[in-house]
Amino acid sequence: MSTAELLKGAAELFPGEVVTQAHVRHLELPGGVGMFALITLDNGLDHTKPTTFGPQSLAHVDAAIDQVEAEAAEGKIVGVGVTGKPFIFAVGADLKGVELLKRHEDALAIGKGGHDVFKRLAGIAVPTFAYYNGAAMGGGVEIGLHCSYRTVSAALPAFSLPEVFLGLVPGWGGCTLLPNLIGADRAVTVIIENSLNQNKQLKGAQVYELGIADALFEGADFLEQSLLWTASVLSGELKVERPEIDRGDAWDQAVARGRFVADSKVHGAAPAAYRALDIIAAAKDGDLQAGYDAEDTALADLIMGGELRSGIYAFNLVQRRAKRPAGAPDKALARPVTKVGVVGAGLMASQLALLFLRRLEVPVVLTDIDQERIDKGVGYVHAEIDKLLGKGRINQDKANRYKGLVTGVLDKADGFADADFVIEAVFEEMGVKQQVFAEVEAVAPAHAILATNTSSLSVSEMASKLKNPERVVGFHFFNPVAILPLLEIVRGERTDDASLATAFGVAKKLKKSAVLVKDAPAFVVNRILTRFMGEIQNVIDEGTPVAVAEKAVEPLGLPMSPLVLLELVGPAIGLHVSETLNRSFPDRFTVSQNLAAVVKAGKRGFYVYDSGQPELDPEVVALLKQGDTVLTEEQTRARVLDAVAQEIGLMLDEGVVAEAQDIDLCLITGAGWPFHLGGITPYLDREGVSERVNGKKFLETGVASVPA
Repeated sequence: MSTAELLKGAAELFPGEVVTQAHVRHLELPGGVGMFALITLDNGLDHTKPTTFGPQSLAHVDAAIDQVEAEAAEGKIVGVGVTGKPFIFAVGADLKGVELLKRHEDALAIGKGGHDVFKRLAGIAVPTFAYYNGAAMGGGVEIGLHCSYRTVSAALPAFSLPEVFLGLVPGWGGCTLLPNLIGADRAVTVIIENSLNQNKQLKGAQVYELGIADALFEGADFLEQSLLWTASVLSGELKVERPEIDRGDAWDQAVARGRFVADSKVHGAAPAAYRALDIIAAAKDGDLQAGYDAEDTALADLIMGGELRSGIYAFNLVQRRAKRPAGAPDKALARPVTKVGVVGAGLMASQLALLFLRRLEVPVVLTDIDQERIDKGVGYVHAEIDKLLGKGRINQDKANRYKGLVTGVLDKADGFADADFVIEAVFEEMGVKQQVFAEVEAVAPAHAILATNTSSLSVSEMASKLKNPERVVGFHFFNPVAILPLLEIVRGERTDDASLATAFGVAKKLKKSAVLVKDAPAFVVNRILTRFMGEIQNVIDEGTPVAVAEKAVEPLGLPMSPLVLLELVGPAIGLHVSETLNRSFPDRFTVSQNLAAVVKAGKRGFYVYDSGQPELDPEVVALLKQGDTVLTEEQTRARVLDAVAQEIGLMLDEGVVAEAQDIDLCLITGAGWPFHLGGITPYLDREGVSERVNGKKFLETGVASVPA
């Protein structure tokens, strides 16, 4: 089947494609070098709608190559360039269409169609050039890899091959061409390591340093400088030197390193990284066509697999649902926030103060019980501002302005009399929080929002003794505040729409992914994690060795093992949340006496790291009192997953969130659960756990799975 027929057939499967045009224009290169054809990729929309490649878009690129190929053969042009619209080069395949594919042969056609078009660039009778002028990802990177030469803008903000992160492989030449261009080790970093490191992006200078681009130019006159450079290359005045690729042991060692990275991140639970590494390993002999064929097969297999569908589902949650929170009131009801108060000046409170300061750029005032604590909190914020200045993230003027905006006072009346939004981050004890809110209500303006950063306590109970409980809202951040995007916004029984709308407005300015949550014990993330961790702890307490219990959940590919997570959270906090939930749901949430003993002994966790690797702390082992019921890894995993599926089912029945999608969004953005699982519910559906426990799946067929 011809490329045109292949793409025509694929286009019928992709309704609503935002079509990218490939405009060809001609220009005379400086120095009398000759006529040059420049192809510009442009979907006709501004930079907020990045250029993608669906079947019709590929057909337009194919037609543009028809034209320049003929011109090159006739001697009318001396070279061909490819660039993008302002700020965007191209960001890869159109994933909206990929979701709709139902058959392996259709998925194969997508891979083959992209290859057939892109590889023609290498066959044109004149040299070809890619000018990475803006964001380039996936297929956008790959079209450039098929060119003879590449330049990159120093202003380019994001460059990556993110496919493995989503559950795919770079399937239009990336796995084959990149290691042959920059060596296997650097290719493994870009394709495997960066992808699995939360889709880490490269900047323009890094693209050049890695050898992906042959030249780096400033953003202001990037295209002009690239064309001057092109003229020098074509005239022979400039010779592009590239280091020789080591095709010996270094190549094999790079692939082995990639497998180690994949094992440490996904523990064999998702196939994409391993498929990519197999192709990189085979690319060692330089047979490009064999590599392209392997990419086609891997792409088709993965498109028809659950991990990719979960990956796309997760991507859509973070990119779309997070920006339009389910159940949020009309944003027109939101009130302006021109000053923020923070009750507390400890680490969490100081992190919150810094975030409000940087995102809202309004005065922020901290209070605490003594001047020493206040000074320490303000000092922390100042030190963090200095770090930002040192890294070049802000200039001196902005640093001075930020420092001027943050203050600390002992008297809440002095600090909060004109505040529009006051958030408390004090000790997690109901009486303490009620007292704090009573004090704040007495001095803050009548319109001020009173927000609590509680992780598990009832927002309604906290507000119950106030004159105006309608302005109290839960505003639960996740640690570290600057990194984790989730914000659980909790509506109390009497919270009004204006207060809630203001909270969502603030969350948007803070650049957080806000999810509306009912005022239920421990809300979403902590409730699920506590049930998850509690079941692990139960299994250990009953007699299963710690190592077996930890290893049992490795196939979920979580960012860290349960007991390492407990260490990060802090055993005392873990115990406190389990006690809170035990009071609400004693039949499902237990309080582990072993965990209580670990907390009483003042231990920070179950492990010591004397050898650099985690080893069970002998002092903790001596504290453990275990039964004699020993489960296998499979039995442990089944028990843990059954418990989580049951809890999520109950939370949805209670209306804690609007839909299962919100559970997944919370776990991805608040607890770092992997994209390839789609959070948790697609995995539970795929493994048959949802139906076993609840009698039905959480999601409709086709939502995070192959359509029926």
